This record gives sequence, structure tokens and C-alpha cells, in this order.
Amino acid sequence: MADLRRSPLYGRHVDLGAKLAGFGGWEMPIEYAGRGVLAEHQAVRGAVGIFDVSHLGKAEVAGAGAADFVNACLSNDLGRISPGQAQYTLCCDEAGGVVDDLIAYLFSAERVLLVPNAANNAEVVARLAAAAPAGVSVTDRHTGFGVLAVQGPAAPALMAALGLPTDGAYMSFVEAEWKGHPVIVCRSGYTGERGYELLPRWDDTPALWDALFAAGEALGASPVGLGARDTLRTEMGYPLHGQDLSLQITPVQARSGWAVGWGKERFWGREALLAERAAGPARLLWGLTSTGRAIPRPHMAVTTASGEPVGEVTSGTFSPTLRQGIGLALLDRGVAAGDTVNVDVRGRPSPMTVVRPPFVQSSPK
Repeated sequence: MADLRRSPLYGRHVDLGAKLAGFGGWEMPIEYAGRGVLAEHQAVRGAVGIFDVSHLGKAEVAGAGAADFVNACLSNDLGRISPGQAQYTLCCDEAGGVVDDLIAYLFSAERVLLVPNAANNAEVVARLAAAAPAGVSVTDRHTGFGVLAVQGPAAPALMAALGLPTDGAYMSFVEAEWKGHPVIVCRSGYTGERGYELLPRWDDTPALWDALFAAGEALGASPVGLGARDTLRTEMGYPLHGQDLSLQITPVQARSGWAVGWGKERFWGREALLAERAAGPARLLWGLTSTGRAIPRPHMAVTTASGEPVGEVTSGTFSPTLRQGIGLALLDRGVAAGDTVNVDVRGRPSPMTVVRPPFVQSSPK
């Protein structure tokens, strides 16, 4: 894995015996020795988990009219929020496919910080830089900030123990300090639990990680890898780019139309998405729950009980909370909630029920 990039916490992960693997061009922890995905997942649902997600991209758009420029490119409507709030949005191509999904931090009319996925950071930066008008700069700050996610019911207590802010509405953020070091604190996450995402400076990240665990020991804090991050987000029905959203899977198909500012005059992919919404998509993203022991996995074929093809699994896993297989699948428009379908699990048709996510009743708000 010599060609993979490393987070500022790579040494901490090695010391914790993490199982490391490539993810989006980065060498990141999948799970930790002596814990494992199941225990890490349960720590987030029951106490508090701490994730290193510093591999996530960062890009700063600055200059006169920066927010208006971003708003004319990305799908969601920045006009719906105020400075000090963050917003989930999509970078689409002109055909309506999703280049990436990302978070936009609105600091002011002249400054927006974007957090794309690791593998797509360079592409998002390139597209925005190519379109930027005079006076607006687009700067790749991938290694300017680390990103730590503190998630779970004990997350507020852990934040308070470090003197970090815990109030504020969901998807709001503040520029705070920890021991004299700047850190952006956002009320957000990717687990369905109440939580925070912290953006310290890159070189300050190890000290903040250490402090979180020192204060979190009494709260049952656990390091959590990307394995449990995937099971947690799947239980909530949150899409993953490259699987549930992609250049071939539009926001309309993925039920992400809520992240599109349909009334805006301009954004990338607008005409194609408006046309698809008006006509109705040929396929839609649904949830699947296994009625037996089978576990759906990406790219498995989905058929009716009579064997007629109706779609494909996009995400699938074993749910530690429900103790059963769950998944997301793109299915033909005629499929409805409550239908029984078969998933081809290693050559065996396995019955599953079509449902609307989330699979687990939880709320980050």
C-alpha cells in the first residue's frame, strides 16, 4: 500500500492494531484489534465512537460572490441556509449523474468550505476551478484539515469534557478553539446518532484524538473504523457515492431529490434532472430486509419470485442492530414496498422484503 496516502493519525491506528486497507486512495482503518465491526457499531449506538475520516476531501471557494458561484454549480440551494450552517449537496454532470455528494460549510457570501469524498476531491476541485469567474478562487485543502467524527448518545458529554461546544441545531457549525488551536465543530455525522464532526488543523489532529480518548474512557468511547461506518450508514439508508449514487445513478433515482434546489435557475445537470423528475425515473432506490440468513451484497441481481429481473443491490451488509441482512437496491419502477423479491446470493435465490429505509429508528437531530 505504498502508493496510498495516510491520515495524520496513521501512527495511532498502527498502535491500536487496526486492520488497514485502501479506501479512496488512502490507507485507512477498517476495524481495530480486540474490537471488530460489531463491537464498534454497538459502541456508536450505545455510547460514543470516534472515527478518523481525515481522508475526506476539503476545498475552499473564496472571493466576491463565492457562495453565489457555488450555488450556481451544486444541486442544493445555499439560499436556504445562513452563515454558520452546513448543507448536504451534490455535484452533478450535465446528464444528471452524480460526480460526488458533499457537505458545504457556508462561512459567508465570500467563503464556502466544501468536504467531498476522498476519491472525488480532485475532480470536484477541477470542475469548480474550470468554471470559476474572475475573482473567485478554488483551493484544494485536502491536507489542510483533519476530520474526526464523534458519534453516539454520549457524544455531547465527551465534547463538553473537552470544553468544545455541544449546542446548536443539526447541521450548524462554529469556529471554536481547543487549547488555543482552531477547530471547526459541526453538528453532523453519517451514523444516525447525535454527533459532531471536528475539523482541526492537520497537524493538530493527533493531539485532539488523544484528548478525546483520555476524556472518553469513562464514557465507553471506542475507536471506530470504516467497516462499522458502513454498517451504521446502511442501517440509516444513507447513500454511499460509487454504490448508491454515481454518474449512472441520478439523485432522482436515489431518492436524493430533497438535496436539489428545484426552483433554482442554474445548477449543473438541472435540465436533465428536471426532465427525469417530470417523466418519472425508470428505477428507484429501495431497502431490502432478508427474511432468512442471507446477506445482500453490492451487484447481486434482484428478481421477482418468478425469476424476472427487476434490479441490482447497490449496498448490503449484516445489520448488527437488527441481526439480519439488509441492503439498498435499485429496482424497476413497478416494485413497491412490501413486495417480496429474490436476491441471487452465490447462485441461490434468497427471499427479501422491499422496504423504505431507514432500517433502524434513530435520529441525528
